[in-house]
Amino acid sequence: MRIDTPRYLVAFHPKRVPHVFTDVLIIGGGLAGIRAALEVGPGLSALVITKDGRWQSNSAYAQGGIAGVLAPDDRFEDHVADTLEAGGSLCDRHVVEHVVREGPKRIQELIAWGTNFDRDNDHLALSREGGHRRERIAHAMGDATGKEIMRAVINRVNSAANVDIWENTFTLDLLTAGGVCRGALVWNPQHGKTLVWAKQAILCTGGAGQLYRETTNPDVATGDGIAMAYRAGAKLRDLEFVQFHPTVLYIAGSSRHLITEAMRGEGAYLVDRRGHRFMPDYDPRAELAPRDVVSSAIVTQMEKTRHPNVYLTLQHLDPAWVRQRFPGIAEICRQFDLDITRDRIPVRPGAHYMMGGVKVDVEGRTTLPGLWAAGEVTSSGLHGANRLASNSLLEALVFGASAGAGASKAAAEIHDDFHALPLENPHVTPIREPLDVADIRNSLKSLMWRALGVRRDAEGLREAAENIKHWSRYVLALQFSDPAGWELQNMLVAARLMIEAALQREETRGCHVRTDFPERDDTRWNRHICLCRPVDE
Repeated sequence: MRIDTPRYLVAFHPKRVPHVFTDVLIIGGGLAGIRAALEVGPGLSALVITKDGRWQSNSAYAQGGIAGVLAPDDRFEDHVADTLEAGGSLCDRHVVEHVVREGPKRIQELIAWGTNFDRDNDHLALSREGGHRRERIAHAMGDATGKEIMRAVINRVNSAANVDIWENTFTLDLLTAGGVCRGALVWNPQHGKTLVWAKQAILCTGGAGQLYRETTNPDVATGDGIAMAYRAGAKLRDLEFVQFHPTVLYIAGSSRHLITEAMRGEGAYLVDRRGHRFMPDYDPRAELAPRDVVSSAIVTQMEKTRHPNVYLTLQHLDPAWVRQRFPGIAEICRQFDLDITRDRIPVRPGAHYMMGGVKVDVEGRTTLPGLWAAGEVTSSGLHGANRLASNSLLEALVFGASAGAGASKAAAEIHDDFHALPLENPHVTPIREPLDVADIRNSLKSLMWRALGVRRDAEGLREAAENIKHWSRYVLALQFSDPAGWELQNMLVAARLMIEAALQREETRGCHVRTDFPERDDTRWNRHICLCRPVDE
């Protein structure tokens, strides 16, 4: 598939832009990126580029925990089976087994680095979430697992003398020559554009939740990695599979805060406006069904009751225990005069996690030589059509470590002359009429929510594709001078690719629910959909 987008977002010339050289370039400062940096040995240099502060990533917002076979009565085979069942037959069993078996080692590594997981006497306190048959979710600070894990790994990387971190720096594009990734073009307000040349690069830019009006993702999750990988010629896969978290706080004037699945794992009920506990009507696993099942059930129940949300209730649980287990959510709700021990919490689904992304192998290699990837920006084969709860931090750890190790080894083997290349991109004459970038962005987010939300059909997808194609004709042709414009361009590219994949898959599988094709069709669609821009260098 080809989208009419320029190869590079902005103009640059090697004689007018500063140059920086590093052995390993890591784009993205979430858990996958920082974990990759920690694998770069002392004999090599690493540079981490993050477009916001090092604390601002999806990883830091993860509440529920990290899944792993950590209890004496748990088995690797059970975690593998739960992951495969959730994934709608599109998981790669080899990848699933590798990640699950590697998981406990990586979690113990976090503990050794100072991560303070919640404990029950001398043992890790483990909880259960939807789709898991056993208690295997390690959590920290009650409901702030991602924040605590990121604290530990950031502290560790801060002491690594060979790793530099550039904060508030926007990665515009991957640099390619001869079909090989050579680094990236970046920008920050202090220094402007910089050409970063690297022997190997690792893409860890996270997800694309900001393409949707309702999302749990922070502002930085605009699909930049998907768009820049497409422009560079890397293969993308499974972009139709976007997971919607069932329980997102829905209060006028509030940010769409995630209400962790661990609440349902600890016994919270979902009820409708009339107080009816409806999940047993849809699935025998009730509130502990996988996320795609719960999200679809909530949407159906909202339609039945003609109400904009449903409610999560913990009124039947011990109040003191609830406050101790979920202190972060209790504080967020308190700001809106809600007491989670006695008041029902208004919730509805929101875009949460991107299963699709840049195709990688089990070690984190992409199809573009010189480029590796890890974390939510990838399609690794772990999640298939629907991610099992708390497998995301696990994936970031395992693939971050393997991509970091692989890229470091490959960089160390490059002994020939390492130098800048004569790459350039010409200037484009700007249009005179200014664009309201914020207005287009808001329109795109609303359109994606309607057309590519929890449910989708061909009519809505085609209408959305036409709208986005029209916006793209004049937006993608421009060369903006700030991140707001570049993010919009990346969002338009990612949205078009996601809609194209959703149109192709004429079935319902996992979190891809086509109301015009409501059945799973293994005969035609038990396969992946891959998209790639033809390389024309």
